[in-house]
Amino acid sequence: MKELPKVTLTHLPTPVDEMPRLSAALGGPRLLVKRDDLTGLAFGGNKTRKLEYLVAEAQGHSARTLITAGAIQSNHCRQTAASARKAGMDCILVLSGEPPEMPEANTYLDVLLGAELVWTSLDERGEMLNQTYLEAEADGRSPFLIPYGGSSPVGAAAYAYAIREMLGQGVQPDWIVFATSSGGTQAGLAAGKRLFGYQGLVLGISVDEEAGKFGAMVTELAKDTTILLNNAINITKSEILVNDDYLGGGYAVMGEPEREAIHLFARHEGLLVDPVYTGRAAAGLIDLVRKGFFKKSDTVLFWHTGGQPALFAEKYRKTILTD
Repeated sequence: MKELPKVTLTHLPTPVDEMPRLSAALGGPRLLVKRDDLTGLAFGGNKTRKLEYLVAEAQGHSARTLITAGAIQSNHCRQTAASARKAGMDCILVLSGEPPEMPEANTYLDVLLGAELVWTSLDERGEMLNQTYLEAEADGRSPFLIPYGGSSPVGAAAYAYAIREMLGQGVQPDWIVFATSSGGTQAGLAAGKRLFGYQGLVLGISVDEEAGKFGAMVTELAKDTTILLNNAINITKSEILVNDDYLGGGYAVMGEPEREAIHLFARHEGLLVDPVYTGRAAAGLIDLVRKGFFKKSDTVLFWHTGGQPALFAEKYRKTILTD
């Protein structure tokens, strides 16, 4: 097994906690949570695991500026900005949306961390990202492009190693459930399942993509990750489990299922999930438990990927607190 170069950005291993009160409230199976919201850098989250390897890759290219893209409340962008500062680099973020009068939540943290913000529309984000990179290169800033969501084989490898970490903690759940969006976390978990002999099932609750095409993309990324780690495995699409029943009103549109999930996790376990990613995955988990999807004898691990700063965005805060 190849060990990729990394820089230390996270506090590992992240803990695995029981959720007995939530399990009792739902009348469901044993529930655990893997706390990747506690990875430690600028409010933590799953992207920090990936950035340990992506920043090391950037350093290997003698980069001095990290460039990436995301939505206005991107957790990935916030963690990239923090990682750049930790590594002594500059950071440019290409954000889709309207520049706010007063930055809040993740965007406030981007500014606090000294990231340079470039605003564009969602349709033009890819083109603007490329243009921003070329301008930084022309200015002699030695840029390195971090892919959307950190979802490259290098970034995904972090979650292959995370499966090894979980097993080393003596945890072998029947199911792992988590939020999936750009695909890197799911590809890494799928690769890690095969590489390290995890016997359970890995189920991604899609935040914004329909299962068919998305599953095919994750399959290829998972295979590429095993190749990168010098242990090529022919992972098939049937191994990539994606549930797209909880897309609701679309990306970053919080509905009643997410709102209920935020309240249930907070009031039964003192655990905060966000309106966009973990709240949607938590809503999916809650609904699946209520429907009897899992056996009572199962152990289900919710892999918490972070995102709590979005709770402080005004558009979500008002809805969450409305009874």
